[in-house]
Amino acid sequence: MLREWKDLPDYMRTGAVRPYYDRLKKKTLSLWVKRGFDFVASICLLFFLLPVFIGISVWVALDSRGGVLFRQERVTQYGRKFKILKFRTMAADREHVGTQVTTAGDMRITKAGEVLRKYRLDELPQLINIILGDMSFVGTRPEVPGFVRRYTEEMMATLLLPAGVTSEASIRYKDESRLLEKAEDVEEVYVREVLPGKMEYNLQSLRKFSFLREVGTMVRTVFAVWIKAYK
Repeated sequence: MLREWKDLPDYMRTGAVRPYYDRLKKKTLSLWVKRGFDFVASICLLFFLLPVFIGISVWVALDSRGGVLFRQERVTQYGRKFKILKFRTMAADREHVGTQVTTAGDMRITKAGEVLRKYRLDELPQLINIILGDMSFVGTRPEVPGFVRRYTEEMMATLLLPAGVTSEASIRYKDESRLLEKAEDVEEVYVREVLPGKMEYNLQSLRKFSFLREVGTMVRTVFAVWIKAYK
């Protein structure tokens, strides 16, 4: 739920963030419904998908050396840091080599990882992040601290709500890795060109926030993944 304005971090209590805060403050019921849905749905999905979790875990372990899960520090609601969970899709000795942004044809990605990323199955462990309250099904994708430090004052408004597994920006930028494929400085191009575009969609989603709108985003994400996978 939203904190009181006076309890927000200093860097969020700005004139650029205030309009978004005031809009969300009027959506208290929808925010409660959102959290309730996130908690119940993620527990149910985790239970029913347990065989899938086991199967993917075995596959990742057999495909390449290293742990099954990948953990990385990201930023969520109110600038709080947490460890995002994913199935490991990169060679264990290359995960921390190179850029924070993955591009098409990235040589660090394993064979199993290519398939998991194609169908976004690598993100299934984020159900645990949702249960813990670190994330939501729908919301701004969590960035690493280094990228968050380069947010504009208005972009900080996206930290009013928990980070999400998917979003309108995720759908629109589903081919993000291909957009960055030929960039000489991938991280710089991401921050200067890709991130601002994604944030426009994220901020628009905050301005138009409603639980039903988020349900629509989840449904559209499923179709977007399916279409991308079978192109």
